[in-house]
This record gives sequence, structure tokens and C-alpha cells, in this order.
Amino acid sequence: MAKDYSRTQRIGDQMQRELALLIQREIKDPRLGLVTITAVDVSRDLSHAKVFVTVMGQEDNIEKTQLNIDILQDAAGFLRMQLGKAMKLRSVPQLHFHYDASIRRGAELSALIERAMAEDRKHPGNDGE
Repeated sequence: MAKDYSRTQRIGDQMQRELALLIQREIKDPRLGLVTITAVDVSRDLSHAKVFVTVMGQEDNIEKTQLNIDILQDAAGFLRMQLGKAMKLRSVPQLHFHYDASIRRGAELSALIERAMAEDRKHPGNDGE
């Protein structure tokens, strides 16, 4: 059981590296922003892969982010074919692109913590503990 997990994890990690290169080099759509692949989650039977992406500078613009996801989803067949050549897998998982909101959420939480700490410093007699 642990061996299955480690194999899917290794395949996901390799897919993440290969997809990052392929998107940068092969996708020529001028509407596509600076895409970062944050994770690839491969199913146990290797038939599907969820590819989590963020788009630099587009965190607040939902329409542009969705456009980038749509562009990648349209290129999924081409990317899958290129992955098959690069990775030498018997069957390459179908690619499903999803927006990864964890980075944006982390930035929001950091800003909230900073704001709370700044507010604490304003009050005299508070040691910050």
C-alpha cells in the first residue's frame, strides 16, 4: 500500500517538473500568463491527474485566472502527448487543471497576522504576549 503511494507521488513530482517546462516552452498562447504548477495529484490507478496551478499577478482577477485554466485545459491533450514522450509511461494520466488558492489564502492570513500584531503594538502595557 505504501509502495503505491510512493510511486504515484514520484510520478506526480516528475509530471510537475515536466509540465512546468512544457508549458513554458510549448504553449504559445499570448493570453497565457506566468503559470506556476504548485502540485500534481495522481490517482492510484494512474488514469487521472489533478494539476494545481497559480497565475502570477492574477490572484485577484478571477476572470483572467479562469481564462488561464481554460487555456491549459484546452492544451491538455497536447501536454499529455508530450508528457508521454518525455516520461516513457505506458499510459499517461488525463490532465485536469485546477486553480490553487492556497498561496493567496496564505498571503491573506499573513496580512491578518501582521495587522493584529501592529494593533497589539499600539496599545501600551501590552508585552505582545
